[in-house]
Amino acid sequence: MDHHAEADVNIPDEIAKPCLITYRSVGVGVFGFVMRWVGMPLERIAILMNSSQVSGSNQFADSVRLTFRDGLLSPYRVVGPSSIASWFFQYSVMGMAFQVVDQALAETLGVRPVVYGKQLLEPAENEKSASDNDTSYQVKSTIKMLLAPVLAGSLESAVANRAEVERFFGPQKFAQIEAKLNWGAPARLLGPAFLSNTARNVIMCNTTFVLTPIFYKQYYPQEQKSHASLFWFGLGVNVFVGNVVAITQQALWGRSLDYCAAEGGRNIRYADVIRSGLRTDGAAAFFTIPKWSARVLMNAPAQGALPFFYNNVLPLGEHGVLQFVAALYNSARKGAIVSASPQPTSLRAKTVCETQSMAALELVPKQRKFWAEKGRSGYAIRVPVVS
Repeated sequence: MDHHAEADVNIPDEIAKPCLITYRSVGVGVFGFVMRWVGMPLERIAILMNSSQVSGSNQFADSVRLTFRDGLLSPYRVVGPSSIASWFFQYSVMGMAFQVVDQALAETLGVRPVVYGKQLLEPAENEKSASDNDTSYQVKSTIKMLLAPVLAGSLESAVANRAEVERFFGPQKFAQIEAKLNWGAPARLLGPAFLSNTARNVIMCNTTFVLTPIFYKQYYPQEQKSHASLFWFGLGVNVFVGNVVAITQQALWGRSLDYCAAEGGRNIRYADVIRSGLRTDGAAAFFTIPKWSARVLMNAPAQGALPFFYNNVLPLGEHGVLQFVAALYNSARKGAIVSASPQPTSLRAKTVCETQSMAALELVPKQRKFWAEKGRSGYAIRVPVVS
């Protein structure tokens, strides 16, 4: 049984684990959708701040002005149906992909998966074993920690990048650029600037699902561990570690899209984008305090609070989910056993058959003897009788 499942829920691991992964993924998707929708004006400001549309002094003020130049609701006008769907799937797919990849790699390599839920509040010594000092184990564990975020972040970008590009340009302008580019179906599905988008998502996936739980578990003072401290620790790691690195890729993504939009639509050459940015703005093309601040305003409410939501809020519903699944599983199992029993035509034979079905449902092995009785319908029925 999954270590998060309660003891009084009796279903096999092969059923419990996929159900828990699905539950957590859907929960993360709903959380991401709500937070990103509410914070859409902040996202729009951050997108403009990390593009070539603003430069020099007063970048933040210019970004705010461009964001609301058509009214207070103008940031929401670039949100299409694909964006709404992508917000949900971006977070749910990221959550599911990381869980599946992390657990699959853990089983394949023979190492532990990343700590989760109540495990974060337990002493770090509880997780240690003799294998932790083994060089081979440490190498395999490191490989898992590197691969899982890369695969999960890449899948997240495959789901979300196209919709993010649509929000950057607006649906009409993006359609015109796509028509000019005339890409094939796979490239259109991924969208322009996919590589820089993937690099950013891998960084943030690492921050949320690897760095935050591992560093909190191993290095945060045990006497100060609590739900509140996990929230602030996750937020701090997001703001001062994840976003400091990710902002460079966010800026590269925005500048790459501006490069793509030139001449009505052209293929991105990252080397040209980087050289152009460094030539015009120097290092400030990819990192400034205002760019970082705008990125934090957009990202921290959703991504910064995600470790807390994932490890403290979602576990509250897991027992109820498993109870519901267990009820369905046991009902289906009971129905399968009953349907496999003989179907008599007489009342007496029906009663005997019901006794047979109930005895077959007994979970504790018991000695049984068999006897046969002639039914009114003219055929013999073998019935197990508990001795």
